[in-house]
Amino acid sequence: MARAFLVLAALFGFAGVALGAFGAHGLRGLLSPEYLEVFQTGVHYQQFHALALLGTGLLALHRPGRLLAAAGILFGLGILMFSGSLYLLTLGGHKLGLVTPFGGLAFLLGWLCLGLVGWRLGTSA
Repeated sequence: MARAFLVLAALFGFAGVALGAFGAHGLRGLLSPEYLEVFQTGVHYQQFHALALLGTGLLALHRPGRLLAAAGILFGLGILMFSGSLYLLTLGGHKLGLVTPFGGLAFLLGWLCLGLVGWRLGTSA
C-alpha cells in the first residue's frame, strides 16, 4: 500500500497545483467570486490531504497495518469526493448532494485512523 499511497500523493499534489493555477488564472472572470472561492477550497483540501497521503505512505514503508491502510484509503476517497464534488459544482453546476459531506467525513475518519496509528506507536516499542 505504501507505493500506491506515495504515487497517489504525487498525482493528487500535481493535480492540486495545476488546478490551483487554473483557478487563479483561467477561471478568474469566468466564475463568480463565490464559486471561485468554493473551487479554491477544493484545491486547498486536496493539497492538505495529498500531504497527509504522502505522510501515510512514508509511514507505511516502516509500519504497515490495517489502520494505516484505512487512513490512506480514506484520504484518497476524501479528495475524490470532497474536492471532486466542489470542482464539479463550480465547473459544471452539478450538485452531488451528500457526496461533499461524505468526503469531509472520509477526511475526518482518515485523521482518526492516523491518530490511532500514532497512539499505538508509543505502546509497541
